[in-house]
Amino acid sequence: MRVLVLGSGGREHALARALHRDPSVTALHCAPGNPGTAAIAENHAIDPVDPTAVAELAGRLRAELVVVGPEAPLMEGVADTVRRAGIPCFGPDAEAARIEGSKAFAKEVMAAANVPTATARVCESEAEVHAALDEFGPPYVVKDDGLAAGKGVVVTEDRAAAVAHAAACGRVVIEEYLDGPEVSLFALCDGNSAVPLLPAQDFKRAYDGGEGPNTGGMGAYTPLPWAAPGLVDEVMSTVVRPAVDELRRRETPYVGVLYAGLALTAKGVRVVEFNARFGDPETQVVLDRLASPLGPLLQACAIGGLEPAFRPSWHEGAAVTVVVAAEGYPASPVKGDVIGGVEEAERVPGAYVLHAGTGIDDEGRLVSAGGRVLNVVGSGTDVAAARAAAYEAVGRIELRGSHHRSDIALRAAAPA
Repeated sequence: MRVLVLGSGGREHALARALHRDPSVTALHCAPGNPGTAAIAENHAIDPVDPTAVAELAGRLRAELVVVGPEAPLMEGVADTVRRAGIPCFGPDAEAARIEGSKAFAKEVMAAANVPTATARVCESEAEVHAALDEFGPPYVVKDDGLAAGKGVVVTEDRAAAVAHAAACGRVVIEEYLDGPEVSLFALCDGNSAVPLLPAQDFKRAYDGGEGPNTGGMGAYTPLPWAAPGLVDEVMSTVVRPAVDELRRRETPYVGVLYAGLALTAKGVRVVEFNARFGDPETQVVLDRLASPLGPLLQACAIGGLEPAFRPSWHEGAAVTVVVAAEGYPASPVKGDVIGGVEEAERVPGAYVLHAGTGIDDEGRLVSAGGRVLNVVGSGTDVAAARAAAYEAVGRIELRGSHHRSDIALRAAAPA
């Protein structure tokens, strides 16, 4: 199978790594990719948000599967164009991808499908914003209605900050605060059927203890030793399948991965958000544990051949990923700093490094090129062992001004 992966971040490096390890994948390409993917695939310097350029590249490569990593190409209709060219594509069309691209649309779908979620109001004026904040009270949850790369949400006790965020966004969704731990569950979908992957938990805030601004994610782990045994089945029956059925009823069948961000509240499971692509950095740990070959799974979704009763097989043990972020992230990440210690980090047993925001400078040196620079993954017999491997490897990374959280998976690793 000849595969083209779109994107340039840590999620795409994780996807490429899993596909590279799949014996059925005979040729692997990334567009544009990054210095990490260049070691295992052929990179192509195109704009992944340009549907025509992507379809033309896929045609030249005789790709038998295109895997869309980020959300922006999906919203621009890349999957639509690739499919019209007769090439199987893993990723929803632009209309179905609105489940991430518009928080208001997602709420509409959930209401129609009776999917449990927070009560919310769509607000376009200052008066509507104030009325919604009055209705729900603190903590205030204000979400940009459009794409915001995982950073368009403000959860705050500060009403002025909530109002300011709403004003900066324009159209927002304001909703009730959901208590309880958050969980991410990915489901592979072929338009009709959906198959779950392992649940994971990520850490959105920039600093230890859940402090600081929201980010795209500072780390993640799987499996969740504290999760109820029936959690995945409950989410599939009450959240994922009803949403997929509703999208099919609307004649916009959902093909790709449906990411359900969940809160396990005192009243039960509630959907915080849907995303139209693999979560980052949860993908890094989920794919680390995947034992089933990834290529045939994604291709089955793309061509409508996913077996509803199929369940992927998983490696025993656990995986933890820690994000090494650039100085100034998330507000104003500094780029161009030289990165060292990657080879030393990968010498740690059970650990490896995925490139997320890296580049090569004019002198051929590996440098930072984004906010979240590296994902350091550790695996082990349990969460504690995986966490130890990840942090030992993080300690070998050299990047001026960088920062990372020291509490990723800390509670899950604690003795019961």
